[in-house]
Amino acid sequence: MSRMRYQLGYICFLLFLIFDSTFEQEERLALLQLRSSLGLRAKEWPIKGTPCLNWRGITCKNGRVTQINISGFKRTRTGSQNPQFLVDALQNLTLLESFNASNFALPGSVPEWFGISLESLQVLDLRFCSITGAIPSTLGNLSSLAVLYISSNGLSGMVSSSLSRLESLSVLDLSHNSLVGSIPASFGSLGNLTFLDISSNLLSGVISPVIGNVAFKKLKFLNLSQNMFYGNLPPVIWRFSFLDLSDNYFQGKVPEHYGQSNVFFNRNCLQRLESQRDTSECASFYDEHGLLFDNFGESNAMELPAPNKSDKTSHKNVIISAAVLGGVGIIAIVIIFVLLLICCCKRGGTNQTFTGVEPVPISASPPPPPGASLKFSSLGVAFSYLQILQTTGDFSDANLIKHGHSGDIFHGILEDGIHVVVKRIDSSTVKRKAYKLELDFFSKVSHSRLVPLLGHCLESENEKFLVYKYMPNGDLASSLFRKKNTDDDSLQSLDWITRLKIAVGAAEGLSYLHHECNPPLVHRDVQASSILLDDKFEVRFGSLNEVCAQEGDTHQNRISRLLRLPQTSGQGASGMPSATCAYDVYCFGKVLLELVTGKLGTSASSDATMKEWLDKTLPCISIYDKELVTNIIDPSLIIDDDFLDEVWAMSVVARSCLNPKPSRRPLMRYILKALENPLKIVREEHTSSEGLRATSPRRSWNATLIESWRHSFSDVVTLPAIAPANKVEGGQIAEGAHSFSTR
Repeated sequence: MSRMRYQLGYICFLLFLIFDSTFEQEERLALLQLRSSLGLRAKEWPIKGTPCLNWRGITCKNGRVTQINISGFKRTRTGSQNPQFLVDALQNLTLLESFNASNFALPGSVPEWFGISLESLQVLDLRFCSITGAIPSTLGNLSSLAVLYISSNGLSGMVSSSLSRLESLSVLDLSHNSLVGSIPASFGSLGNLTFLDISSNLLSGVISPVIGNVAFKKLKFLNLSQNMFYGNLPPVIWRFSFLDLSDNYFQGKVPEHYGQSNVFFNRNCLQRLESQRDTSECASFYDEHGLLFDNFGESNAMELPAPNKSDKTSHKNVIISAAVLGGVGIIAIVIIFVLLLICCCKRGGTNQTFTGVEPVPISASPPPPPGASLKFSSLGVAFSYLQILQTTGDFSDANLIKHGHSGDIFHGILEDGIHVVVKRIDSSTVKRKAYKLELDFFSKVSHSRLVPLLGHCLESENEKFLVYKYMPNGDLASSLFRKKNTDDDSLQSLDWITRLKIAVGAAEGLSYLHHECNPPLVHRDVQASSILLDDKFEVRFGSLNEVCAQEGDTHQNRISRLLRLPQTSGQGASGMPSATCAYDVYCFGKVLLELVTGKLGTSASSDATMKEWLDKTLPCISIYDKELVTNIIDPSLIIDDDFLDEVWAMSVVARSCLNPKPSRRPLMRYILKALENPLKIVREEHTSSEGLRATSPRRSWNATLIESWRHSFSDVVTLPAIAPANKVEGGQIAEGAHSFSTR
C-alpha cells in the first residue's frame, strides 16, 4: 500500500514538473514575442539568456513571470522606425502582477483586453508613453489593481466611470492628458484610494459631495489643478493632507482657520483670497455656463431692495447729492483731460522717442540679473550636444524643415524612435533673448493647444537647441494644399470639416492665452505657418518666442482715445508687433480668410500688399446675404447647403476680426463660441435682434456675438465691389481697406 502511495506521489510530481515546464516554455515564448514586437535590445533582454535570471526588469516567482519593468528602455534601430502599442504577448502571462512601461513610447490606445486578460494585475504604470485614445472601460474589471499611473499622455474622452469598480485601487494618476467631462460621482465608492491626481486636463463641472465620502476614509492627496471645475467645494475637502485646486473656477469661502502650506488654491474665484481671478473673469465664466456667480460672497449690486414710503425724503436727498457730485466729477474730468493734453504736447516736443514694445516676461517678477540662469529642471529632458547631433543626422540638409525667423528648424528621431523637431538658435543677442523668453514661457504655461516642449540642450555657448514634439502634418501653410503623390503635380486641398476643426483649435489656443492667463498673453505671430497640425489635424500653436504679456494702456494711447485720433499702425516704432490681444484677433481674421478663400499667404502678407485683394474680397461678406460669399470661396471646396452656411459664418467672423477699430473687434472667447456654433451666427441673426433689446442683464452668448458683428458692419464706407450691385449691401466694407493696417 505504501509503495502504491509512493508511486502515485512520484507520478504527481512528474506531472507538476511537466506542466510547470510547459508554463515556463509558454511564458518564455510570450516574452520573446514581446521582445520582438517592442523592438527591445539584446543589451536588456539577451535572446539566449534565461528571462527569470538575466533579463533586466523581469521578476519571477516559482519560475512564473510576475513583474515586467521596461521603463526607459531603448528600442533597436529597426524597432524605432514604427513604434506602436504592440503588447499582445502579455495575454499569455496569466500571473503578471506589475507592468511598468513608463518613459517608453507606446503610440496608440490601451487595448481593451487589458482589463480582460490581465486578471492578476496589481500595478500598471504607463506614464509618458505617448498613448492616445480613450481610457478603456474594461479596466474596471481588474479587481486586484491597486496602482494605476497613466499620466502625461494624449488621452482624450471622458473619465470612465468603470474605474470606480476598482475597489483595491489606492493610487490613481490621470494628470496631464486631454480628458473632458466631469469626475464620475461613483468615484465616491473608491474607499481605499489614498492618491488622486487628475490635474492638467480639460475637466469641468462641480465636485460632487459624494467625493467627500472618500475623505472620511483614506484619501490624503488630491490634485484638481489646471482644469475648469467650478461651483462650491464640499466642506470635507479641506481635510486632505495635500490639496491643489489652482487654476479652476471654484467659488465660495475658505475656512478662516485654514492655512496649511501644502494646500494651493490660487487662480480661482474664492472669497477674499490673494492670487485669485478678477471679478470680471469669474463672472464671465459663470455667465457663459449659465450659472450664478456669488461675487466673492458679496450681494449682487443689481438686486437692490425696493424703497418704502418712509425712505422718500432720504431718496430725494440722495438724488440731489448724486447730481451735485456728478457735476463736480464732470468738471474734474475736464481739468484732468486738459492737463493730460498739455503733458502729451510737452512730451511730443522733446527729443525722446517711443521705442516700441519689448518682449516681456510672462510673470510680473523682475527679470534675472545678467549672467543668472533660469531654472529649466521642469522643462523636459536636458539633451547632450551629442544626442542632438545624432537626432538630426548632424543637421543634414535632408532633415532641414525650414529657416525660421528665430532659428533653423530640423526634423529628428530620438533613440527610442520618437520623432521630434529641433530648433537651432545661434548666438546673436536677439535670438538668445528670444529663446530665454520662450523657455520662461514654457516654465509657466501649459495647454493642449501649444506645441509640447520635450527638452533642450544648452551646453554650447554659441548655439542653443530646443526640442519639440513632431507634428506629422506640418503647419497650416503647407497643409492647406498638398501634392496627391510625388509623380503628379496636382494638389489636394483640405476639406471643409478639417478647415473648421483647425479654426476652432486655433481659437481655443488663443482664447487660453487671452482669457485664462494672468496677465493676458499675446501671441504676436498668428499666421498659417505658426498653426501646427498633428496626425489628426489637431492644432498646436508654435512660434512662441514672441509671446508676451499684453501691454498696459500707455499715456499716449489714452490721449489718442480721448481725442478720437486714428491709430495708424499695428506695430510700434521698433517694428515689433503690437502687444495687444486685439492684434492677435486681427491676425486670426486673416487666417480665417485664408481658410475660406484658399488664398495661400493671406495671413503672412502685410496689409499694404493685400490692399487690392481685400478691396475685392470684403464686400462679398455680408451678414444679410449668403450668396455673396460664393464669389470668394475656395473653388476646390466641395460644400452643400449646411456647409455653405458654416463658410458664410466663418467669413462673417473673419470680417469682424478685421475691424479697423481694435476696440470693436470681438474677444477671442466669443470668436471661439461662434466657430463652435457657426450656424447660430447666420441662422439666428434676425431672431437675435429682439434678444439684443432684452432688459435681462444675462444675455445668451450668441446675442453678444451678433452685437459684436453689428459693430463690425457699422463702421463702413462705400467701395466698388466685384459682385452685382444688388447683391452687395451697398458695396460696404469696414472703413476702407487702407485702414486694415491698423491693429
